[in-house]
Amino acid sequence: MILEAPVFTVEAALKAASYGVHRLELCADFGEGGETPSVGALSYLKEKINIPIFVMIRPRGGDFVYTPEELEVMRRDIRILKSYGADGFVFGVLDQDGRVDQEACRSLLNETGGHPCTFHRAFDICRDKEEAIETLISLGFKRILTSGGENTATAGLSNILQYMKQAEGRIIILPGGGSKVEHIGPLKASGHLTEIHASCKTYRPSTSIYRHPQVSLSNDPDAFHQVLTIDEAMVREFLNEMQD
Repeated sequence: MILEAPVFTVEAALKAASYGVHRLELCADFGEGGETPSVGALSYLKEKINIPIFVMIRPRGGDFVYTPEELEVMRRDIRILKSYGADGFVFGVLDQDGRVDQEACRSLLNETGGHPCTFHRAFDICRDKEEAIETLISLGFKRILTSGGENTATAGLSNILQYMKQAEGRIIILPGGGSKVEHIGPLKASGHLTEIHASCKTYRPSTSIYRHPQVSLSNDPDAFHQVLTIDEAMVREFLNEMQD
């Protein structure tokens, strides 16, 4: 059973690997739910760690309906990041009607050269999840990251179990989006759980001594006083529960 952790900093990625996480989803911009990370980050991490690194391909926050120009940027990002050792890719494109944009997804899949691809939580806002599962299987995606069509995996747990039953091993249903250790029991009992996606995130205090008394460059007033990273104890809890 595989534990995948989304990581948004080099620090979190290095720690996740040292704590026993099996695969990383490398992203930028936690506040937007993940965007395409830098080439420098991937290149550095490929030199330092040996676990697979899947890379988010998302040119901006907001919706998943992309312009031709944005899709071209996504194709170029795939080509560049593939050349620097990306082990897989994570993306999702929808049409204006809330269905999987098959033409756009096919063009991005073709660019990966056969690398495994995850359709991310754009799935959770699809109009018809059951239809989307069949479409994504036919396109050749290897897994679907989903919180069960709800804001969190807790709220969507029963739906996740239903999607696993529908998939029947034809595509991996990857539970994520607020995954908790207590989800593992019912998911394992289904007989379909092979992977789980959990950030295990925490924050550490900033090492900066000086703090400007007035200027803030973020909507979050605490952003300059803390750094996003990963919690070792939480990772251990997930790994222990997965092995039981």
